[in-house]
Amino acid sequence: MTNPPLKIVIAPDPVLKKVAQAITAIDDPLRKFMDDMLATMYASRGVGLAAPQVGVSQRIIVIDPIREDGAEPQPMQMINPEIIWRSEEPNVFEEGCLSLPDFYADIERPASVRVKYIDPQNQEHELLADGFLATVLQHEIDHINGILILDHLSKLRRDTAIRKFKKLKKDNEDVL
Repeated sequence: MTNPPLKIVIAPDPVLKKVAQAITAIDDPLRKFMDDMLATMYASRGVGLAAPQVGVSQRIIVIDPIREDGAEPQPMQMINPEIIWRSEEPNVFEEGCLSLPDFYADIERPASVRVKYIDPQNQEHELLADGFLATVLQHEIDHINGILILDHLSKLRRDTAIRKFKKLKKDNEDVL
């Protein structure tokens, strides 16, 4: 596995709790950053990554929800993504997060969503997604809104997890 080009921010970190800034101009440095985000996501074996997870408080997400071995990658890069419709029907998936290593939780979300976004060529799109793709999109859009999967849990479970990540962060700082 190659080293990711960007460093993933681990909770608790203030950048993960901030609402990210909208992108107002798309240029080559931004496209390069999005390519680096994709490379980081693949190197980390994730299916999605939001800019705040690499320390950049901007409304950018990259995803590739195709998880089958040998399947052709289907990366998507989204600028200023916004959920414009949610189904009433719920769905539950076990979710993990690159910013919460080795933590997984069953999270209930709408089964389908419609997302409006801009691609790296400055074209506007709408995508109707359901199942796992809808979950990935909602998870990553949560990130750019300062929301973690921990925020979907009971207070007790959230507080226990936060203590674990604070200790992990302190232990890692002591090593450095």
